[in-house]
Amino acid sequence: MSGSTSGHPGHPGISRRGFIAGTGSLLGAAALAGRVPAARAEAAPAAALLVSGARLPVLVIGTGYGGSVAALRLAQAGVDVHMVEMGMAWDTPGPDGKVFCNTLEPDHRSYWLRTRTKAPLNYFLGLPIDRDIPRHTGILDAEEFGGITVYQGRGVGGGSLVNGGMAVTPRRENFGAVLPSVDPAEMYGVYYPRANAELGVGTVDPDWFDSTECYRYARVGRKHAQRSGFPFVFVPDVYDWDHMEREAAGTAPKSALAGEILYGNNHGKKSLQQTYLARARATGRVSVSPLHRVVSVAPAGGGGYTVVAEQLDTGGAVTATKTVTADRVFFAAGSVGTSKLLVTLKATGALPLLNDEVGRGWGDNGNVMCGRANHLWDPTGRLQSAIPCAGIDNWAAGGAFAEVAPLPTGIETYASFYLTITANPHRARFSWNAAAGRVELDWRTAWKQPSIDMARTIFDRINAKEGTIYRTDLFGVYKIWGDHLTYHPLGGAVLGRATDHYGRLTAYPGLYVIDGALIPGNTTVNPFVTITALAERNIEKIIATDL
Repeated sequence: MSGSTSGHPGHPGISRRGFIAGTGSLLGAAALAGRVPAARAEAAPAAALLVSGARLPVLVIGTGYGGSVAALRLAQAGVDVHMVEMGMAWDTPGPDGKVFCNTLEPDHRSYWLRTRTKAPLNYFLGLPIDRDIPRHTGILDAEEFGGITVYQGRGVGGGSLVNGGMAVTPRRENFGAVLPSVDPAEMYGVYYPRANAELGVGTVDPDWFDSTECYRYARVGRKHAQRSGFPFVFVPDVYDWDHMEREAAGTAPKSALAGEILYGNNHGKKSLQQTYLARARATGRVSVSPLHRVVSVAPAGGGGYTVVAEQLDTGGAVTATKTVTADRVFFAAGSVGTSKLLVTLKATGALPLLNDEVGRGWGDNGNVMCGRANHLWDPTGRLQSAIPCAGIDNWAAGGAFAEVAPLPTGIETYASFYLTITANPHRARFSWNAAAGRVELDWRTAWKQPSIDMARTIFDRINAKEGTIYRTDLFGVYKIWGDHLTYHPLGGAVLGRATDHYGRLTAYPGLYVIDGALIPGNTTVNPFVTITALAERNIEKIIATDL
């Protein structure tokens, strides 16, 4: 990795041989895990509600944070809403009795239409641990562009199905850099509190945190951060903390304590299925069609918009093409999905009047990952909660906020692992490649270097203080930084540029963007609370003025 610092065998700390002896069993477990039988491709249920020829008051494309907020508030205002979701419903247990598979044993449920896993941490001791899986409409999409892999949730509930649930409101002093055209007083006075309440945000009990074995890894992270002079902060989350305490006590089914995070959580996490979407469906005015992919939106001759959607089976094949008319359409397919669709519609002539800002302003929220090899006297624990609950805040001084992340392997690793959010200034653009017939993103891997430099303001200092080294085996051979990915795609239809100040696509009355595509590339923290709060702000205005 250009510009990175390699750990040296002579550096004080755990030896490579000692580490291999202590943790080699993980690679063996990964290699020996059995494969599941090939998944049978099945059509979406016959009861899928999108009917060709229908006239809809509102169509929402996507069921993530922005789309779920829009659906709930529109329904409460008396408007019927139909939501289409490219992924599955995730409401039916598999052969093992569970809806979601385990992180350590990915099967056909794990990845979106891949034949091999692509785990964010995909090496161990320098050897690849990804494996073959049956092609299936799984829950996690690892979408590859030229310079970056973007991880996205696929299913009813969007990203809420696959994230760690860290529900962070940005510090108010940083908000001007996040959404400069939005009044911080209304966001912090009204919409952030509303979003946090609806999402069910809570914080770990500090006394329980100090005593439970499953957060030993985070306590080691706290000790190292504080010894180097960094603020260590508890981070709110949407996990049911009472459930997690009962998991630890053995009185509730294990999810966080069973390593469930990347490919869904079976019990404790309050995803959108349990919050906004549950309330939206309870109104009786919201219906959802899973395994439907919107491919066209264009003005209809009699008013409104003609929307074409393809119905998929669980092997990814198109089983039907449906055309409906919608009076209003909300683009909520996520930063990448919304941006790609709008860029395609503009370039191919379906929505030619979209302005030239469509596709611009995309960023990765400054994501970069790394691991540190600790001393033998700093064990991080065999049992680790998969739900992170704390971070190291060096934003003001170094432009970096680091989640103390889990490595829920079931063995002692003597390793600390981090996902860092940084103030990376680079922004990319989605554009239409006519020759290839697809949308491309011009992100360059070299643009991660500012993120690496900012992350090093924390971890170089901790390593120097503790006499420890960086792990060099988690992202390749002698590669320190996970600079190839993002969990937090943002931008592509930026508020006040591609849209007006409330997400309206002004050239086409009745078309709106209401998801993370509106946010220009960075939120300084995990983004979903900001996406939710901004959607609350925008839909309130739209209902008041446009309906």
